[in-house]
Amino acid sequence: MNTPPEPRAAVAPFAAAWQPAPIADYGLLGDTRTAALVSSAGSVDWMCAPAFDGEPIFGALLGGREAGQFVAGPAGAAHLVSRRYRGNTATLETTWSSGGGQLTLTEAMVAEVSGALLPTTLFVRRLTAHDCPVAAVVRFTPRLGENHRQPRVSRRGQDLVCEWGPLAVSLGFSEGCPLPAGHQQTVMVHPGRPVTLVLAIAYGEPLIHVDPEAAWDLVCSDEQRWEDWAAEVDTGIPFRAQVLRSLLTLRLLTYSPSGAPVAAPTTSLPENPGGIRNWDYRFAWPRDASIGVAAFLHAGKTNEALGFLGWLLHASRLQRPRLPALLTLSGGRVPRERVLRGWPGYAGSVPVRTGNGAAGQHQLDGYGWVLDAAWVLVAGGHRLYSETWRAMRGFADMVADTWSAPDAGIWEIRADAAHHVHSKLMAWLALDRALRIGATHRLGKRQRRRWQSALDQLGTEIQSKGVDPDRNCYTRTYGSKDLDAALLVLPLIGLEDTASEVVRTTVDEVWNELGAGGPLLYRYPPGQDGLQGGEGAFLPCSFWLVQALAMTGRTSEARETFSALLDLASPLGLFSEEVDPASGAFLGNYPQCLTHAAMVQAALALRDNPGLQSTG
Repeated sequence: MNTPPEPRAAVAPFAAAWQPAPIADYGLLGDTRTAALVSSAGSVDWMCAPAFDGEPIFGALLGGREAGQFVAGPAGAAHLVSRRYRGNTATLETTWSSGGGQLTLTEAMVAEVSGALLPTTLFVRRLTAHDCPVAAVVRFTPRLGENHRQPRVSRRGQDLVCEWGPLAVSLGFSEGCPLPAGHQQTVMVHPGRPVTLVLAIAYGEPLIHVDPEAAWDLVCSDEQRWEDWAAEVDTGIPFRAQVLRSLLTLRLLTYSPSGAPVAAPTTSLPENPGGIRNWDYRFAWPRDASIGVAAFLHAGKTNEALGFLGWLLHASRLQRPRLPALLTLSGGRVPRERVLRGWPGYAGSVPVRTGNGAAGQHQLDGYGWVLDAAWVLVAGGHRLYSETWRAMRGFADMVADTWSAPDAGIWEIRADAAHHVHSKLMAWLALDRALRIGATHRLGKRQRRRWQSALDQLGTEIQSKGVDPDRNCYTRTYGSKDLDAALLVLPLIGLEDTASEVVRTTVDEVWNELGAGGPLLYRYPPGQDGLQGGEGAFLPCSFWLVQALAMTGRTSEARETFSALLDLASPLGLFSEEVDPASGAFLGNYPQCLTHAAMVQAALALRDNPGLQSTG
């Protein structure tokens, strides 16, 4: 198995034939409202405003340089020396050698602005020289949205201000450099005299100036808050440093105003470079969020889990008892899927899309994930509020009414609905967890009997129609021979004993038939989803494999597999949705909430099964 490419040693951010960096090269900066992807060349190539699902103001990642960019880095030839997050924080530090000295870029977005007279988004970048003066360059070319709209530009004091109606962006310099809009500025950075850039964003409210030194102090204070946050995470989790980075990433991807986790801060990063498998992930999937709830809870982070359930209660109120497959961050309906005209896409992968057509699908599995998250809360000693329990009862009723119908399945294949075994398993889980919660919460006898009857019927049907009798393993759909990597959740469900032969065989058959080399898995047989082209190995499935191995007593194999997966992380410890099995290159939207949540849960499975030995 090839590992992902190391960060590029040579940095040439201003080459005429500019191309975006490899996906794994990008670091994540965020403030729990929006996020920026910045390359090892110091180029912010993706950032939406005022929120994750807003229009891009820096869109070079998908639209080329004319779609906007914010560069801060060495002006001449340079080599990357090091790149890291500072401790357990969201502050990114990049150092280059250039012109006989070293130049360091330290950057972060301030996540704590409530109750203070600060811009909603405050992005601080500081350039520091070592050994001798180093020439740096700043390029600031914000463009808004599909048509790369240029801003109305003005100056307020020493700040450069760019406006598009209610959206305003300002850039301040510690030395008041007269940066012209749409151009680049060369700055000589001297040792002991750092240059600080402050980007502030406001939408429909006054744009607040923040002095560069005061902004830097805010970054330092924010770092301490992140360190304190990380210190609360269970110290007994194996691979704790890597798990902390995933938890920090999940927190950065949680939209603070509502508590909704965004699936990824990007749209249309390709699952198949040069192909059409490009989707908008800047929305909240209740399924992905529920997996994150369990990850946060079992790691000792209760507030984040409670915040999600609060969002779900609000977001689903207009459609209950139906649970939408995905929602906007504020709980609204996802915009219709459409194509951005004239955007070249990442690595020539078109179309570039906004909105997501999967929003109208019926996905039965989502109910299971949500009710399991609620049960995890209850099992952890938290009683559900009456309105929350009422919503959960409605979801369980919906499952009892609809479990016998086909659905779109977890993978959102745009074809006819089918009887997906994974969906049926998750429906069974929904009813089982609802009954468990009902043992400690108010529940009428008639409703309990109805759920129990549906649970028993569904369990019998799954075990009779969902198993291939020739191989004694569960399959992708009723009556098929195909497999589905989502079946790796089988040991977590409780329908079958984890020691049973059918569970062990299912895990082995999925690993054997869907294996893409080493720890990697395809989510279903390649080429069987009705779309042109192939796709990479799906990383969440590999972490589900780790869970399945740990829970079936194969801890040594689980740890070995988990370690191999950690080797595939980006140099900054981030994960995308998919990996190219041949090259190790990242594919799909990035960083991916579901992958990081599954990674944390895999580590927790290793923690909770410490003494079991491999039987394989």
